[in-house]
Amino acid sequence: MDKIKILVIEDEADVRLNLNTILVEEGYIVITASDGITGLKKAQDEKPDLILCDIAMPGIDGYGVIDELSCNKLTQAIPFIFLTAKVEKEDIRKGMQLGADDYILKPFRIDDLLQAIKTRLKRIELLKSEAVINDENINKTKYDYDDKIFIQYKNKPQIIAIKDIVYINSDNQYTLLYMKDKKDYLIRKSISEWESVLPDKNFLRIHRSTIINSEYIVGIEKWFHSTFQIYLKDISEPFISSKRFSSIIRKNKIE
Repeated sequence: MDKIKILVIEDEADVRLNLNTILVEEGYIVITASDGITGLKKAQDEKPDLILCDIAMPGIDGYGVIDELSCNKLTQAIPFIFLTAKVEKEDIRKGMQLGADDYILKPFRIDDLLQAIKTRLKRIELLKSEAVINDENINKTKYDYDDKIFIQYKNKPQIIAIKDIVYINSDNQYTLLYMKDKKDYLIRKSISEWESVLPDKNFLRIHRSTIINSEYIVGIEKWFHSTFQIYLKDISEPFISSKRFSSIIRKNKIE
């Protein structure tokens, strides 16, 4: 089995060296970068299995790094964990809404860091073994809102209606479909693949990891940095749009 390759993007030299030592001792291949620009290049060149990234860095910060990676098909599925001293709820929420897979606060315990990495890597392996899609409309360019599709989930056939999908969240090369009846299905299909086949009139991509069914929108509020909080029917927590997709939401729902 090939060794796991981890990219560490951290501007503080002592922290970067410490992380390198810890991870190498655990048997990982470690690549390091001292700033966001270098980290982006190494992510594209090396294709790591997981990325650890600080938020507060000169030039491109951690938020900018994950936003750039999400725009590249070669890097958008790489698991991403933030390492940061920021402890405000808004900072944590912003990082997760941008698509981060986890958020580790500094100073961190070595055991907690290693467990977060192992959990994420194990999660990926479980996803690969549990979810398979078998879509009867696979050759169809675009679904209609009233279409029904067949999926094979955990070895059990399921038929779902496109109009009953409330939202879709990405989990690397897999996606979680949350349905009107509150059931959810983990499907081996990327968020970009769903975006290409769902009807544009009804479904909106609001950031790198989420597509929502606009028919379930019950409210939209302006948030910070030209983003929005979007409320869906019967969902308690609002979804946060990324700046990249906010112009689309503004055009379709605000103006």
